[in-house]
Amino acid sequence: MTADTFTIAVLAAIESLLSCVVADGMINSHHRSNMELIAQGVGNIGSAFFGGIPATGAIARTAANVKNGGRTPVAGITHAIVLVLVLVLLMPYAGLIPMPTIAAILFMVAYNMCQWRTFVHLCRTAPKSDILVLVVTFMLTVVFDLVVAIEVGMLMAVVLFMKRMSDESKVSGWKYYDPDEDPDGPELKVLPKHVLVYEISGPMFFGDADRLASVSFKDTTKVIIIRMRGVPALDATAMHAMEQLYDRCKESNIQLVFSHVNEQPRHTMEKSGFIEKVGQDNFRPHIDDAIAWAEQLMKAGA
Repeated sequence: MTADTFTIAVLAAIESLLSCVVADGMINSHHRSNMELIAQGVGNIGSAFFGGIPATGAIARTAANVKNGGRTPVAGITHAIVLVLVLVLLMPYAGLIPMPTIAAILFMVAYNMCQWRTFVHLCRTAPKSDILVLVVTFMLTVVFDLVVAIEVGMLMAVVLFMKRMSDESKVSGWKYYDPDEDPDGPELKVLPKHVLVYEISGPMFFGDADRLASVSFKDTTKVIIIRMRGVPALDATAMHAMEQLYDRCKESNIQLVFSHVNEQPRHTMEKSGFIEKVGQDNFRPHIDDAIAWAEQLMKAGA
């Protein structure tokens, strides 16, 4: 029962937000997702006291409302009141409406909400991975139903998002530069001898945690500086890879120094005990400070 309840709640939330997105596209607006979900939850809880069942935002009725001038919450309230009146008082008269008339109305509503021009434009201009998600979701909606399409589409989108984030993340080492070769080159940092700097860019998560294995060093290396100003997030798998890097450096008697660790990665490191293991002093706020600290470590170890 708990699993069924959770499934219904998630699907109801997704369909309601999808209804909001359709309306946004029709009137060039932006909905408030938190308010939408809270209102839906309160409404469904209240309906249970009167024998009601879970309800969601109706895409077809929302599109019809918008096409007929609805722009404010008053339009939704009016729509709900009319539905109540139809159910309580006008049902005998509603039954007299010819089915072809209702079918024609639904056909026009479906045409107005399908946004086929946007669909064609996306298929022409979007990346191939996004086109794949769009077409698969469209076909599943037609062949099965919206629930199946949303489930599969979200799963595909999550996998593609992880792949993109993995492709964006990289670990690159600083290269030594000879100013005599390019006197007009950019101003670069002066590194002490036996010090290496690696810069990590992008979020570090399980999809690309193995990139830390590319960090290499020589027998003469004494200090490695890991610059993390471009790392907004760090998950448990990447944290484990970082600990493995620390163990490799410790076996080779190399000191790790971290520069500009952002809030979320630092919190993850603190929770895992990594900062205590490496040493609080080895976490520096800026690359210049990290280089100066590496010089001190070199002198202390000399």
